[in-house]
Amino acid sequence: MKLPFFPQRRPAAAETKASGFFALTAEGRARWTSRSYAALAREGFMKNPVAHRAVRMIAEAAASVPWLAYAGEEERPDDPLLSLLARPNGRMAGTDFFETLYGHLLLSGNAFVEGVKIGADLRELHLLRPDRMRIVEGRDGWPEAYEYRAGNHLRRHPAGEGQAILHLRLFHPLDDRLGFAPLEAASMALDLSNAAAVWNKALLDNSARPSGALVYQPKEGGNLSADQYDRLKVELEEGYSGPARAGRPMLLEGGLDWKAMGLSPREMDFVEAKNGAARDIALAFGVPPMLIGIPGDATYANYQEANRAFWRLTVLPLIFRTAAAFTAWLSERPETAIRLVPDLDQISGLSAERSEIWARVGAADFLTAEEKRQAVGY
Repeated sequence: MKLPFFPQRRPAAAETKASGFFALTAEGRARWTSRSYAALAREGFMKNPVAHRAVRMIAEAAASVPWLAYAGEEERPDDPLLSLLARPNGRMAGTDFFETLYGHLLLSGNAFVEGVKIGADLRELHLLRPDRMRIVEGRDGWPEAYEYRAGNHLRRHPAGEGQAILHLRLFHPLDDRLGFAPLEAASMALDLSNAAAVWNKALLDNSARPSGALVYQPKEGGNLSADQYDRLKVELEEGYSGPARAGRPMLLEGGLDWKAMGLSPREMDFVEAKNGAARDIALAFGVPPMLIGIPGDATYANYQEANRAFWRLTVLPLIFRTAAAFTAWLSERPETAIRLVPDLDQISGLSAERSEIWARVGAADFLTAEEKRQAVGY
């Protein structure tokens, strides 16, 4: 498969007058997007429809799952912690809070939660933007403090036992303090997808034709004069560029001839390369391409199977990771700790699996009613 090449045109075009050849050339170097949180968020979530949809699908699905609280094996439906998670602060509901938290994790590999206490009671939870947070290392290399800067205001929170900051991070093989963003692994595919869209738009703006060259071939030899050369440039820019002039026939005179340059979209395998980049982006996030509408993917037999794999392989591991992190952060004493778990019975995408479990456990005559309740999570 031929991969498309999308060069960026330099402002100063190469022009040759001595040979009667007028052309535009571009330097063939790839330019990649910065790996910072702001750059990935801007080029991925805010500009790329595949990355935007993948992040929204994961964050919205994970945030829609309600929480259950347990003290040992006993369920605590009226525990104050559930009320706090349902309304973390005065500006956000629980769904909005967790959707933003998962978005931070997917775009930066890190999420920071600040807990606000009144006396000994935890009253509010606030999310802190990852790009504004700095981790201060101690002499032993472990985090000593967290510094959060918003404008000219700097807040410093000590790290350690009973800390006010919860730091959730995805695995990073080369960093002991910060996580690795899934979108960063797909950054090359992201640039390729965005460049394909920019190239397609530029093609439409330039009369929907590949670039080319005007060749001056007079019968008696010679070159264009300076005035003729300048007039030709002006006529090309004003008369044949832009979407409003697309398809306008070009009038050539005085030995001028048009020679097309560059590859057509078919020659560059444009569509397949764009879909390939979209599949790589979806793969980095763990979203089956079938769910985003990317053609050419036959990994799963049907949409229902792909949706089940999406929940089992992508959404649930993220939820369980978050539940474990909150449980450990909020547990001041292990003997009185409240354990958070997701309510799997409320997940519509797994309803078929839950129905199978209920039917199988219900038909097990060798189990008591209490054992059946425990087998299905009650």
